Amino acid sequence: MGRLFWKIFAGIWISLVLTMLGVGTAFFLHNRAHMDENSRVAKDPRSAFSSRLAAVSLEHGGEEVARNILLDWPSRELTAPMVVNSEGRDLLDRPVNPEMLNQAREHLDSSMGGRGPLAATSPSGTRYIVFLPASDSGIREPRLELEYPAALFIAALIASLIVSALLARHFSLPIKQLRNALESVAAGRLETRVDESMKSRRDELGDLGRDFDIMAQQLGQLMNTRDRLLHDISHELRSPLARLQAAVGLAHQQPQRLEAALERIEREIERLDALVGEVLTLARLEAPGVDTPDGEFIELHELIATVVDDARFESEGSKKKIDLLDRIDEEIVMAARGSLLHRAVDNVTRNALRYTPDGGTVEVELDRTPDSGDLRITIRDQGPGVAAEQLQSIFEPFVRADDSGNGYGLGLAIARRAVEAHGGRIKAKNRLSGGLEISIILPARLRKA
Repeated sequence: MGRLFWKIFAGIWISLVLTMLGVGTAFFLHNRAHMDENSRVAKDPRSAFSSRLAAVSLEHGGEEVARNILLDWPSRELTAPMVVNSEGRDLLDRPVNPEMLNQAREHLDSSMGGRGPLAATSPSGTRYIVFLPASDSGIREPRLELEYPAALFIAALIASLIVSALLARHFSLPIKQLRNALESVAAGRLETRVDESMKSRRDELGDLGRDFDIMAQQLGQLMNTRDRLLHDISHELRSPLARLQAAVGLAHQQPQRLEAALERIEREIERLDALVGEVLTLARLEAPGVDTPDGEFIELHELIATVVDDARFESEGSKKKIDLLDRIDEEIVMAARGSLLHRAVDNVTRNALRYTPDGGTVEVELDRTPDSGDLRITIRDQGPGVAAEQLQSIFEPFVRADDSGNGYGLGLAIARRAVEAHGGRIKAKNRLSGGLEISIILPARLRKA
């Protein structure tokens, strides 16, 4: 289960908690209002003011003054407060309900915030309790009429609305940002990236934003590679086409040199054919779907020996030597496209032969990497090597290590893509003794069990 699940799960539980809090608060208020409604002693602010007025009159003027004030009580809305001594007698000899008196004493002992019964002592030392009966207060505290199903429904509705609004904003904002980014990329702005706030999220939407940036970056690189490839192809085609035009013009102007012009035309056509073939091979390797198929197996010793034998045959005239150093004794049967892997090793070997001087030696070594046990094919030449800043770029299309004009700079690019199609990697470094060393590393998992 993903992280979005836990966010939705948390949202549901927050809704439930808010619902329970809402229902609990509602019934707390309901019960409090119900208790207040059953109370025989008034506790509203106006009743408290009347009780305090009577208490002050009693404490400072005595019983006689308080009695006169109560008899001449000015308010028509509120009756005079009850002023009851410890023996249960009212100052005006009004009948006192015992239950109401007991309730007033209970409220006197509890904290009512100054709104309930008050205790007062006359100058003679007699203690009184001053309160106003609830039926005479003229004011009722609001009554909360709520039934359980209604309270539950209202609390659940409010909680779900709040949580739904928060979840909708939490999810819709990054989706809107991603939509705007997709529209921007569709319009050709491949430099578009999603907002940092989306990539910083720790859920599937954050993963989606980061994957979008990777996709946009790769699209930009592919477009740049395509543009550069088209530019390089047009540049490479321009030279042989110019020579073809020159040869045709020469044949028209000097018919006596027709045979030489035709030979030149044939050579340029062969070069064009080779160039087109290399470009098509690279295009097929760059296209998706070139991964190693199941059920196709090769024997690696045999493949490398074939490449070395072919190279030896072609290099006999230049007196260049090719040494095969096989460090693995066991048979290696592996799942691979034989034609692609053969092309990769052959291209690197031919490239080494091209830059090795006459009488020099090219080494082809097969062994395993010491750390992971992957298969490694190393080709070393005795040529001039490559500038350090070009060690990575020599595997790009139409990149040459020198300006000799030999080849089209596609051999190593094809080798790299063929190796990558098998999940491997290829790298180059300069030898301390002089020359270039290129290593092809194939994962051990390709080997047949």
